[in-house]
Amino acid sequence: MLGSRISAIALTLILAASMGCHGPSQTAIETKPSAKAADLNDARIVQADQEPGNWMSYGRSYSEQRFSPLKAIDDQNADQLGLAWDYDLDTHRGQEATPLVIDGVMYFTTAWSKVVALNAATGSLLWTYDPQVNPKWAVNACCDVVNRGLAAWNGRLFLGTLDGRLTALDATTGKLVWETLTIDPTFRYTITGAPRVVKGKVIIGNGGGEFGVRGYVSAYDAETGKMIWRFYTVPGDPSKPFESPILQKAAKTWTGEWWRSGGGGTVWDSIVYDPELDLLYIGVGNGEPWNGKYRSPEGGDNLFTCSIVALKPDTGEYVWHYQEDPADEWDFDSDEHIILADIPIAGQVRKVLLQAPKNGFFYVLDRATGKLISASPYTYINWATGVDLKTGRPMETPIARYAGNHPPPIVPGPLGAHSWQPMSFSPLTGEVYIPVNDLGFLYKSPEHFEARKFAPNYGIDVVAAGMPQNPEIKKAILDTVKGKLVAWDPVHQKQTWAIERSGPWNGGLLSTAGNLLFEGTADGHFEAYRADTGAKLWSFDAQTGVMAGPVSYTVGGEQYIAVLAGWGGVFPLAAGEVSFKSGRVRNVSRMLAFKLGGKANLPALPEVVEPVLHPPPSVASTAEIQRGEKVFQRYCAACHGDVAVSGGILPDLRYSNTLDSDQWFGVVLGGMLQRSGMVSFKPELSHPDVSAVRAYVIFRANQSLADKKRGPDSQ
Repeated sequence: MLGSRISAIALTLILAASMGCHGPSQTAIETKPSAKAADLNDARIVQADQEPGNWMSYGRSYSEQRFSPLKAIDDQNADQLGLAWDYDLDTHRGQEATPLVIDGVMYFTTAWSKVVALNAATGSLLWTYDPQVNPKWAVNACCDVVNRGLAAWNGRLFLGTLDGRLTALDATTGKLVWETLTIDPTFRYTITGAPRVVKGKVIIGNGGGEFGVRGYVSAYDAETGKMIWRFYTVPGDPSKPFESPILQKAAKTWTGEWWRSGGGGTVWDSIVYDPELDLLYIGVGNGEPWNGKYRSPEGGDNLFTCSIVALKPDTGEYVWHYQEDPADEWDFDSDEHIILADIPIAGQVRKVLLQAPKNGFFYVLDRATGKLISASPYTYINWATGVDLKTGRPMETPIARYAGNHPPPIVPGPLGAHSWQPMSFSPLTGEVYIPVNDLGFLYKSPEHFEARKFAPNYGIDVVAAGMPQNPEIKKAILDTVKGKLVAWDPVHQKQTWAIERSGPWNGGLLSTAGNLLFEGTADGHFEAYRADTGAKLWSFDAQTGVMAGPVSYTVGGEQYIAVLAGWGGVFPLAAGEVSFKSGRVRNVSRMLAFKLGGKANLPALPEVVEPVLHPPPSVASTAEIQRGEKVFQRYCAACHGDVAVSGGILPDLRYSNTLDSDQWFGVVLGGMLQRSGMVSFKPELSHPDVSAVRAYVIFRANQSLADKKRGPDSQ
């Protein structure tokens, strides 16, 4: 049965070289003599700087600095970079993975939790693996069917699948070694983050913080898949024994019956190990629902949501925590990239933990104790004026918490001032490089709220949060939506330089010893800058948005820069017209590898044929349309876009040919397209509900058609 999940291995390397790769053909893959593929252990990863030509873990080394010591490509010759090879993928959803490159072989994940192994010098295919995630599980993914990468250990690769499995693959063949289910499948958990391997244990968390789950992180034996320990980030039912003593204390920071809806607090991304202190650090997500009056009605800080928690890696025992957002109500989770570094502070070198989470503050913590050293805003925010260094708590402004019936937008919003896209720290410049998002969000309590299984449980007025259709108001909002690349001095807590972007959701970062900084952009480019000044040195037309973190490696003494390209994720899925500020790019999913003097070229893309709006007339009553808007914004917008405007990843329903047909009900209630991920919503939505949604989409389609006829100034 497990064997049915293994994809066909390439028949021969000769055949594989012609599959999906447009680069030059070479043959030999350089590996260590007598070494099995991905033959890693603690010592090799700890001593990663002694093997600068490899990229052996998610952030290259345990410190997660994403700094490469390689310097054959530098600020003097970066303009000579060219495409060495590319490899086309078979998925057209968001691509967020960081590849591993170990002894001449590149391993990476793609959307739908698939795995690919390539010759790192040529891009020729070695093997692929498809875990056969049921497309219906996509409804449980808040933020696209993405995957961020693998871990490697002792000849095996470890993958977390969207549907909650942890799998071990043979790194040589791609064959399944073992598989274990890490979740209760009756709950809406997902895995999109990369595992980490520490001392023979595979560490993995999960997502689902808006869908009624309880967060935790687990450790599994790398050889057998047996669970060794589990640390829950949110306390459970207080009438039952707590899983650890610290959860009894954490329960005192909650009120009401939070455990009935899970509480949230998922560990969906950041997991970092410090071999010097033998501590494991995890970033913990938001509480569920976002709105605190429904989550913990009598108040409380709600530990350990929005916190960094230090654990003992052998046992999962709690050591310390620092909560960045007590009683968070804005989806300001703390799962974003964590970097470990030794930096001089007040004349003394300190072992620190660095993080720029969603809330807009850059934090420097003592990583042995969790004590706050400093915190400052790394971009514009309006929800707090600073962080009290004595208490560690943010100093909130009067508008921070759902202020009245007409609240102003809070900056940043749930997309975060910085999201999952990885930062980079250069020990040469001493700076952290951050992909920043600048946009706000209107948080308002709804008149009525009831938690549902098939809808995200934000606890906010989803209609009020939608884009207004008044042209002047819309333009004013869109004018505030921006993005930028920021170089940040963590010692003095100040910006060194910044590069403005047309919009948010730009790519992760890589810095190198060649005084270079690499980043992909949302508008379809991959670029190199001087790390010390931000001067642009080189740009490549990637034909698609680039979100993932780049890597650098060597094969045969030649340095490469590689990045996974492909547009998607929560921003273009859910943000509607706001996502257009970043560039209306298509998804063309590929792995791209560059070297000095590279001569390969991407094939030309076919011209985009713009669809034509031809909706049926809007004849429904105002009440029916308003009912449909409420249902759409709660159930449909997360995938098909705010106020029925798609960002281009999934179908734009305004153009649907089912708007004047009963097929509409066959899709939404009958599950006609569930093989494509569109499940039936019959368990929660009635025929009148779905009819009202159609009336709303027809109304929006006619509204959009009228805007097009009036010209661009009205849109």
